[in-house]
Amino acid sequence: MSDLLRDIDPNTPVLVGVAAVQQKFENHTEGVEAIALMERALRDAARDAGAPELLAAADEILVPKGIWKYSDPGRLLANALDSRSSDGSPTTTLLAEIGILQQSLISRACGQISAGAVSVVLVTGAESKYRFLRAKIAGATAFETVQENIEPDIKLQPSADLWSEVESAAGLGMPVGYYAIIDSALRYKQGQSVDQHRDEMAAMYARFSETAADNPDAWSDEKVDAKFIREHSRANRMLAFPYTKLHNSQWNVDQAAGLIFCSAKVATELGIDRRQWIFPRASTEANFMSVVAARKDLGSSPGFRIAGEVAAQMAGVNFRDLQLKEIYSCFPAAVRVQLEEFAMGDEGKLSVTGAMTFGGGPLNNFVLQATVKMAQLLREQPGEVGLVTSVSGMLTKQACALWSASPGAEAWAFADVSEQVERESEQCDLVAQYTGRGTIAGYTVLFQGDLAWRGVAVFDLPSGERTVAYTEDAVLIEQLQGEEQCGNSFALEAGQFSV
Repeated sequence: MSDLLRDIDPNTPVLVGVAAVQQKFENHTEGVEAIALMERALRDAARDAGAPELLAAADEILVPKGIWKYSDPGRLLANALDSRSSDGSPTTTLLAEIGILQQSLISRACGQISAGAVSVVLVTGAESKYRFLRAKIAGATAFETVQENIEPDIKLQPSADLWSEVESAAGLGMPVGYYAIIDSALRYKQGQSVDQHRDEMAAMYARFSETAADNPDAWSDEKVDAKFIREHSRANRMLAFPYTKLHNSQWNVDQAAGLIFCSAKVATELGIDRRQWIFPRASTEANFMSVVAARKDLGSSPGFRIAGEVAAQMAGVNFRDLQLKEIYSCFPAAVRVQLEEFAMGDEGKLSVTGAMTFGGGPLNNFVLQATVKMAQLLREQPGEVGLVTSVSGMLTKQACALWSASPGAEAWAFADVSEQVERESEQCDLVAQYTGRGTIAGYTVLFQGDLAWRGVAVFDLPSGERTVAYTEDAVLIEQLQGEEQCGNSFALEAGQFSV
């Protein structure tokens, strides 16, 4: 037995190759499409591992769905990389639709290896939305490989809807409005004023910009002042009060990530340098789904509380002691709710990438980008344990992953805490077109361009039910952006609210 495997289960999953790539060409014809970025990221990851033969030995290729239209990107990659399973059969391909945690792909890779079902798994994702944007500006169309009617071997789909008709009828559509409502409820619970809340968010995101400026893989390399982030301007318009564009995940990026997992046995046989190995110490997932307006406590996440507690216990760590963290950051509410549930302060770095505004937030791929950076840092700081968290939907699903350069007590620790989360998640029934009075539980103001277009609020009703209503009254919209309105009572009729 090799000395490397003497104290390690041969089926222990290890992350041996990582790579993040990006392109940023003003001329769209100089860039390549998303599938080419994925291939490049995987080839770079294999070089990072020092074992290019891993690509041809892939048992599975796992890809989270992006904005692109490929029906089975894993098959395109398997063909390009000449991949075959270890038994000579075709590589298994998996596509995870939007609404599936990105961490679920990593969990599957580790679980399959740990069970001895496979030996090598490739996980990759990419977007080339910036390339499409540049083409649109030029009045052209960016080419994308046409792949239709070819289904992946495995397709993961969410088990329920991410939003309700009651929410949509009030004008909620893009995630930014939902997250702004969540954040207003948390602000109210924490006893912050509207201005204090805006100041805190702006300062947090200014720190994210500083981290991104020091990250060569980040989309942005400029430090941004907190005052600029906070305020509505032509260069940073308000999207859903109090969120400006610079509180929003930046998805107009051309970025890809590649991760290569294999068993400790394979890594040893291939002679992969032990200093390259990163161990998935523990991971948890909460896949219980509920729409935002139905959540009794809008500003909380039982999923993150439970997923965090279980992951920390399995890995034998305290989140507050960790120096390397990537707290999922699609919007400020995601960060602030996690800090609340983890009983973690906002001091120190909450991101190793620069977060999804400045590091770059490819639609359904950021967790892979973050995991690449975390692995790189853990190689440099082998005594640390790193935390990467995941969100899917409107804070709908949650996951926590702990990584280290040394193995844990178990080959790989995993827990799906969905059932416990469902038991501990209080829900309200939603009703439409309520007439009477209701109390605001959370709210936002949606903008169209520079116009404060519509106030939208979630209301607690005397019956214990909930509804969602809107207003287009200019005076009331101004009030919603001034003093706190959570906890205040309003008249409801025909889906609208008024004083």
